[in-house]
Amino acid sequence: MLVFLISVAAIQNASAAAPPLEGRWKGKLKVPGGELEIVFRLVSLTSGGYFAALDVPQQRIGNLMVQVAMQGDTVMFLAEEADSRFKGKLASDGHQLQGTWKQPGYTAPLVLQYVPLMISPKTTRLTPPYREEEVSYTNTSANLKLGGMLTVPAGPGPFPAVVIMSDAGAHDRDGSLGDYHPLGSLADYLTRRGIAVLRFDDRGIGQSGGKPASSTTTELVTDVQAGISFLKSRPEIQAAHVGVIGHGEGGNVALLTAAQSQGAAFVVTLAAYGVSGSDLVYQQQVTMLHSLGMYNEQVQASVRNEQELLNIVRHTPDDERARSIIVSVLQKQDGSVDEIAALARAAQLTTPQYRAFLSFDPLAKLPAVKCPVLLLNGTADHYTTADTNINALSKGLKTNPNVTAYKLPKVNHLFQSDPDEWPVVNGQRKETFSPEAKEIIREWIMKQVQ
Repeated sequence: MLVFLISVAAIQNASAAAPPLEGRWKGKLKVPGGELEIVFRLVSLTSGGYFAALDVPQQRIGNLMVQVAMQGDTVMFLAEEADSRFKGKLASDGHQLQGTWKQPGYTAPLVLQYVPLMISPKTTRLTPPYREEEVSYTNTSANLKLGGMLTVPAGPGPFPAVVIMSDAGAHDRDGSLGDYHPLGSLADYLTRRGIAVLRFDDRGIGQSGGKPASSTTTELVTDVQAGISFLKSRPEIQAAHVGVIGHGEGGNVALLTAAQSQGAAFVVTLAAYGVSGSDLVYQQQVTMLHSLGMYNEQVQASVRNEQELLNIVRHTPDDERARSIIVSVLQKQDGSVDEIAALARAAQLTTPQYRAFLSFDPLAKLPAVKCPVLLLNGTADHYTTADTNINALSKGLKTNPNVTAYKLPKVNHLFQSDPDEWPVVNGQRKETFSPEAKEIIREWIMKQVQ
């Protein structure tokens, strides 16, 4: 999932203190025939901005990219993939946003209530049957420290190991999204079954240095290489059997790492993309808008507008000029767009990271990948559709004799299985990483290291 971050300080009045928004903002949106629960999730970053995402549980939409823009007590959430936005006034107590939801062909009032992020008390966590170690190591190429967690199975070892790389955006070592911790869950499962795991905080997050979400896919390869080198230096790890698991963009980082000499013993990708960034944006937008119930005419109009903006980015290398043109075009496309929202959108589209993403070719280096590869994707993935992306990656890896691909029924981009299959905890269904996916990964890795 491509989640990009906007620094609050960059788009609000310079001297005004930003109101704290970290938490969940939930409301009921009236739609023809009923209502939909809308949930915005915001997590504060050390950079002063937010990681922000939109969930629409009834439509099984989760972790949709959101930009946050603020001016005084006015807050805007911009979900460009869904061509939707919310603008509201923050109540004096900071616990309510009253405003308007807008998408093509539909505008409605919406009130969002604040709910704190749920954090499970550490005291309730049982001691796992393996060793946990807080670690830090240096990425010498980028001159930064990375902090994370190494989990080592019980017993004498040495053990095979993996480095886990998160999806695009700013994530902690567990890939935390509210109270869902997919990478932590996967690490626990594998470590209990004989595989050591190194998972680390993304740049600028937690214990890692650097700037959050400001690096390109190619640049992040050095973070994984540093993790591999660190694991190979440990006596409890089998140096010949250190692989990489990557989620979303992290899967592409894993494949780029494997394309380097002595890069990785094996690679597991979880919803990696097999098409260019530009094509992926198109696929994501079309799929998302249809899932939100828009008519074909509305979808095509939104897609045309988005492609007009991307063409400006591609053909205008000067950032300042590109931003100026984008703001003008956005206001022409929709006269109701606020200048601050237009500026935020223009800033996001012209970051070095986004420019690199649009032109990134995930297939270019695949012929150099010689190690075993496992490609996984869920059929309920609205962001990186299984058929298109797995088929493209498989074709790009056609000269590699050890490639296995699975399309997992009813599994979404976050590798959650069908909500009806989630376990019930304290009377409520709890989000969980697909048990089928976990076991496929474990079984496949153990076959590679025998």
